[in-house]
Amino acid sequence: MLEDVPRDPFADDPNDPAAELGEPDDPEPLSVAERDEALTDLADVEVFRSLLEPQGVLGLVLDCPECGEQHYFDWDLLRGNLRQMIDNGRPQVHEPAFQPDPTDYVSWEYARGYVDGVIDTEESR
Repeated sequence: MLEDVPRDPFADDPNDPAAELGEPDDPEPLSVAERDEALTDLADVEVFRSLLEPQGVLGLVLDCPECGEQHYFDWDLLRGNLRQMIDNGRPQVHEPAFQPDPTDYVSWEYARGYVDGVIDTEESR
């Protein structure tokens, strides 16, 4: 849903610098497997957030396969990107985090391990 992501700062601006690029190609719809994977990722993000945000974690850091750098996503942006992917076949263009403190973010693998640890602890009680 579009309300899950920040509004395009150039929306409805007749002087939008991106207007010269033309309209973006319509994205290919996700395959059933890709959609299922994105829905699973979205559910995982909700669980990660519910357990990690109270611990002071602001979001996840993900390795970008295109540029090879790490990108920092707060919970809302990550959730919004996944919703956009599910609904429209591609994530909304967004502004990257400005000078994020890496200690405020964890990797997907760390978050998964944290959740698994919480589940194991609950099951052993």
